[in-house]
Amino acid sequence: MLRRTLLKSAAGIAAAGAPLLRSRATRAEDTPGVTATEIKIGNCVPYSGPASSYGVTGRADAAFFKMVNDNGGIAGRKINFLSLDDGYTPPRTVEQVRRLVEEEQVAFMFASIGTPTNTAVQRYLNQHKVPQLLILTGADKWGNYEKNPWTMGWLPSYRTEARIYTKYIQATKPAARIGILYQNDDFGKDYLIGVKDILGDKFDQSVAKVVSYEVTDPSIDSQVVSLQSAGVDALIVAAVPKFAAQAIRKVYDIGWKPLFFMTNVSVSVGTVINPAGPEKAAGMITGNFVKDPTDPAWNSDPGMQEWRAFMHKYLPDADTSDGLYVWGYGVSQTLMQVLKQCGSDVSRENVMRQAANLHDVEIPVLLPGIKVNTSPTNFHPIRQMQLARWTGKGWERFGEVIEGGTA
Repeated sequence: MLRRTLLKSAAGIAAAGAPLLRSRATRAEDTPGVTATEIKIGNCVPYSGPASSYGVTGRADAAFFKMVNDNGGIAGRKINFLSLDDGYTPPRTVEQVRRLVEEEQVAFMFASIGTPTNTAVQRYLNQHKVPQLLILTGADKWGNYEKNPWTMGWLPSYRTEARIYTKYIQATKPAARIGILYQNDDFGKDYLIGVKDILGDKFDQSVAKVVSYEVTDPSIDSQVVSLQSAGVDALIVAAVPKFAAQAIRKVYDIGWKPLFFMTNVSVSVGTVINPAGPEKAAGMITGNFVKDPTDPAWNSDPGMQEWRAFMHKYLPDADTSDGLYVWGYGVSQTLMQVLKQCGSDVSRENVMRQAANLHDVEIPVLLPGIKVNTSPTNFHPIRQMQLARWTGKGWERFGEVIEGGTA
């Protein structure tokens, strides 16, 4: 179902930002989806299917743009946000994106969810020079600006995240027998690559077992049992929320106590921890980059107070323990900075040019010390994380903000 939200941008965002590389205003006929009064933006997220919990990001984006429009728009234009359900199914993503680009004539795609789904349309969008902008997946390949100059992610790289976990294992449990459970696609495989980056030729010696699952599988219980049986005592899981919750429950239910790492895309209290059972996740570690809405440390934080006021007004019935709403708010704020820098020139070329020129942008829902930075040779906007451990009641951050870097 086509979800239309006619939106206007937050006051103060309308002003022109960085100096423009082109001075003329974009006319309606120059760029599909852009008129003197509107910017039409496309989005695909799974409102249904095995990854439907991620659909809240689309709701957050839509609500954010409603707030933006209520406050005057961006450079005199309202945002017409068209969000479609792809069910986390690549063939359906292809169908929906073609609809948005060819029939709805969107100016660009923004914040679509999923590695396999975005992969399915990456070539099409790049061939047609349609920005695939700030997509919500951390696959490392979204940073390949030379091969796919019209694609840019937003989340920290999964490969970088895996490097951070592996370095932590080396530092705290050097003799660990590592096990990896991953989704059998580019999302999950990036974690394997990241571990190999650090271990190198010691991978086979250090990694006791690697198992995968398909997104169509009903359960991953057997994979968890097989990892325990292999003597694994340091476990890295790269799974979407449904399977992440299953893994947490199964690890607990069989009495297994490995050093346990969970991908940062599946640690929302509302969609993963609570369904699994908060006590069952105790001791689990992840890498965070946004502020956790359940952490009392942020009760008086101006950025999170701003987010709570937004949620209260525009999404009053939403579960505010779900950190994915924070994602949606943060990525939408990043887009507003891009459009602010575009000024009157909202051509597809200038949108990508400005997206590749973000310098120390502070997004109030990101953790302290983490800023958005891009350049024409850096399409990884967020490259830092901080480790956090689930206490059974909340996430407890520890250590310094880390940039994964290379092996």
